[in-house]
Formats: sequence, C-alpha cells, structure tokens
Amino acid sequence: MRQFATALLFFAALTLAFAPLGAPPPASAQQQEGGREQSSAREQASARDPLPAAVSTSHTVETEEGPLAFTATAGSIRLVDDAGAARADIAYVAYLRDGDGDDGARRPITFAVNGGPGAASAYLNIGALGPWRLPVGLETITPSQSVDLVDNAETWLAFTDLVFVDPVGTGFSRLANTSGALRNQFLSIDGDIEALSEFVYRWLVENGRVGSPKYFVGESYGGFRGPLLAESLQTDYGLALAGMTLLSPVLDFGWREQPDYAPLPKVSLLPSLAAAAMERRGGFSREALAEVEEYAAGEYLADLMRGLSDDEALARASERVASLTGLDPDLVRRRAGRIDMQLFAREIARDDDAIASLYDAGVTAGDPAPASGFVRAADPVLDGLTAPLTSGMLALYGEKLSWSPSRRYILLNSGVSRAWSWGRGRSQPEAVSALRRVMALDGDFQLLVVHGYTDLVTPYFESALVLRQVRDFDGRVRLENYPGGHMFYTRDESRRAFRDDAARLYGGRAP
Repeated sequence: MRQFATALLFFAALTLAFAPLGAPPPASAQQQEGGREQSSAREQASARDPLPAAVSTSHTVETEEGPLAFTATAGSIRLVDDAGAARADIAYVAYLRDGDGDDGARRPITFAVNGGPGAASAYLNIGALGPWRLPVGLETITPSQSVDLVDNAETWLAFTDLVFVDPVGTGFSRLANTSGALRNQFLSIDGDIEALSEFVYRWLVENGRVGSPKYFVGESYGGFRGPLLAESLQTDYGLALAGMTLLSPVLDFGWREQPDYAPLPKVSLLPSLAAAAMERRGGFSREALAEVEEYAAGEYLADLMRGLSDDEALARASERVASLTGLDPDLVRRRAGRIDMQLFAREIARDDDAIASLYDAGVTAGDPAPASGFVRAADPVLDGLTAPLTSGMLALYGEKLSWSPSRRYILLNSGVSRAWSWGRGRSQPEAVSALRRVMALDGDFQLLVVHGYTDLVTPYFESALVLRQVRDFDGRVRLENYPGGHMFYTRDESRRAFRDDAARLYGGRAP
C-alpha cells in the first residue's frame, strides 16, 4: 500500500513537496532500507543503554490562577510478551498536581501523543499543555533561537493531570531488540494502538489511577490514533475514556489521498488558502471565511464536478479562486482553478523571495532558489522548530526533571515514517467508524476537534466536512478553529482560547 506521505505531520519528506507541484514520490527501497539500518542501530543501542529508573521532582509554576505546585516524573514502562521477554521501552513525562489529598486519585488524567507517525510528544508538552513552554517566533521561526523554557500560564494542569507519551522510535522510546517481526508489529496502525493501549493500562494500574476520569489528546496522526485508542481501551482493556481532544487531525485518509484531479481535496483546502491570503492582506475575518466555506462546498465543488470541458465553469472557478487566494490569475487559470498546498506555499510570498510553511502559511522563510521553478526547501515551521524543540526537551530532562538517558533523544524519526505499515487491504485508513462506535456506546463521551485556519497540511474544513457525515451525538461533538496553523498554539491568543475550550470539555471553567 502506498505511503501517505502527503497527509501527515512531522516529516521533511512532506516539505520536499516544494520540488514537484504535487505529492512527493514514495520512499525508495534504498531509503527504506537505510531507515531500517538506522533504526536497527538505535535498537541495538537501546539494549546496551537501558533507560534509567524513573525520577520524580517537585516544582511550582505561575499560572493565571496563581502558583501551581506539582510533581513531575520522567521514566519509562517496559512492555513484555507473554513469556516476559522485553518488547519495548516507552518513555513518558507525567505531571501530577499537588494538594488534592485523597481526591487526587479522582482527578482527571490525560494522555497526550503527537503524530508523524514518528514524532515525539515535545510539541504538546513544551508547546501547549505542559507546565513549561518554549516561546517561538510568529512570522519567522529561527532554529538557533534561545531554548529557555518559561512558565506556561495556560497549562492544562489547572484542570487535569498530564502524561506525555513517546511511541516507539521517538524521544527515548525504543524497541528492546532488532527482531524484524517485532519491528513490523510496532510500526503499524494496529500494533501502535496495541502498544499505546498497553502503556495506558500499565500506567493507570501502577499509579493507582484506574478510577480517575481518563482523557486523550492527540495531534495530527495522534488525532487519527485517538478514536482507535478509545475503542481499544473501551473494548479490549475495560478502560473507558471520558473524552478526547484531537488537534489538527486526519480522520479519514480516503478523503484526502485522491488523484490530483479529484475535487474534494481542493474543496477542503480552499478556505485555508483564503485564510492565509486574508492574513497577508491584514484583514482576517471569520465572517468572510464562512462565505468562502459556503462557496467551496457549493458553487466551487459544482464547477469542479462539471469538468475541464466546461469553459464557463472553469472561468468562474479560476476567477473566484484567484481573488480569494491572491495568486496570479493567469497561474490559477492554467491550473484550472485547482490549487494545491505546494503551489500556494511557493507562490504566495514569491515577491518577497520567500516560501510559506505548509504547516502555517502565515510563517515564511527565505527561498533558497527564488529563480528556480523546481526547488527543494525546508519547511519554515516543521524544520524551523526541530532544533529548538529538541534542545528544549533536552534542557527539560536534564535541568528540571533530572532524568538524562545516555541514548539519543529523537524528536522526528523518518525511519519510523518510511517503515510504517498502513495495512488494511485495499481500503485507506480511517478513524471515523471507530469514533462513531465509541460515541454511540458511551452517551457521556465528549469530543473536541480543533484546527488552525492557516494549516495547509490538515485543513480545518476537511474535518468540518468529514464530521458533517457524523451525527453530533446530542451536541457531544465540537469543532473549534483558531488563528494559526498546524501548531496554532504557538500564538498566544489561540493557545488561551484553546485552553478555555478544553477546560469546558473537562466540565469546568478556564481559570
């Protein structure tokens, strides 16, 4: 089954898309083998350098409700087979608020996972939810920036304890041996969910938190994991989640992984392109964007469905799309009114000799070859954040958590992405069916889906259209959007609004 390289978060393979105006080619066999060799070496290192014992430390941070005292624990859980042989070490960072006495066991607990597949949980940990935060630039991200962590006034510790989980191959988590069968099992949709389910079960049991209200937060591919994990815990482990928050998720790969002539992906993307153009013009408006959404799902879709032989439809679509996106009308006409994210990111800031990020089209970086029509460029957000987040996590582990494994910390593991088994025969993966089953079975389950308006990788309107095909389960499904991109929480106002919406999911008010 072909890889879903155009769909997901956190790999430079995605951002090579500045070269061809379309999807990047699948990784070659040589690349895949290289990934296997790299991961094999890391797994051998894992066996030689076991993770240290868990360490707990006490801290206090300043939040909007005042000082917040908590205990942080950095450690790992070893997964074993039925014979007791080690399978993998899953590293985590847990933050538990102090001062609740015996009621602490009833306090909500939230497990947080990022995406990729192959991304560590640093983005959610020191970007949005944890007690410390790494500030980053808004219009430009500098890899060599300071990595000094600051107190996170919007930390979710105000209303839930937090456990950040790094799946196998990310952070400090590794397979226990180089077995090909073991590797194939973990680096797959089903094996990944099984491992995460076992981790959640083990952590809850070992920490006396089985009775706590349980929640999940997943970003990008982590959002795809959410419904599958909820169903696995609910049916296989007897541990029901009370709700979950999905950030910038892909809910259905079949919706987006279509040929370049297919209308639906273009319909899903157009409002995000318009939002980015509005920001560049300094006139972002939710009301105006609502009109774009209506046009995209109505007249635009109808004109695209009329096909390339309908000159009037092509002219209408091209004229409107050029107006909405700010792109050159001749270029839009040559593209038959069908603009993909790579073309937009290359063209929207061309006059400034810059390239926009696929992850937040409001963030730009210099174009390394502005005169070339065929260029491979690092993504201003994805690649711009790699060094600051990696260094920030190393500082967190060493300076605050006093837990310093000898192995390398891996923020993004391209070997995991290349080796990932998408399985499931001829059908493309989707999590909507699992979501419907979970919510139908549990009448109290709450879902919050959130996006950034200017994210081109997982467009907000795609989730809106997909969720229109799902009943709202008596108002238990909520969709919220914020200014910003894939990691919209790097913007202060968006992070605060997100925190407030999440607090309501947990049944309370934001501080």
